[in-house]
Amino acid sequence: MTEFRDREFRDTMGQFCTGVVIVAGLDEGEMTGFAAQSFVSLSLEPPLIAVCPAKSSTSWPRIRSAGHFCINVLADDQRGVSETFARSGEVADIGWRAGVSGAPILDGVLAYVDCALDAEHDAGDHTIAVGRVLDIDILDGSGDPLLFFRGAYGGFLDTPPR
Repeated sequence: MTEFRDREFRDTMGQFCTGVVIVAGLDEGEMTGFAAQSFVSLSLEPPLIAVCPAKSSTSWPRIRSAGHFCINVLADDQRGVSETFARSGEVADIGWRAGVSGAPILDGVLAYVDCALDAEHDAGDHTIAVGRVLDIDILDGSGDPLLFFRGAYGGFLDTPPR
């Protein structure tokens, strides 16, 4: 097996462009959440998604205890929202409404996926959290996504046809 350094791993994985989401939940009526790039569609039948919170996350244990969370797909003008949620224990000053599970759907997002926590799996320094999809919607089908590539935020230079 080849040995490599953390920086090499990060730099190589940074060659893969991802979207940015906010995983939001409620803890005793108060919004909590974190920014994530590790979000995927997992299954169509039943509808499942996966997100991978770090084991060092202070927000995930609070969301886990509620049993519900909402994946909020950020628009290209929401970099500040991502940066705030990326700081441990911080929540962006942003409007929201409760989804069917009660978890926050943030204002200005492109789409959301409202979930119940279905399972968790150990994955090194992260957890793979599987969410059972309760509700979904596209809120802005004409907006562009916030992207993350090579350690920086960005967007499309040329918007693909819709």
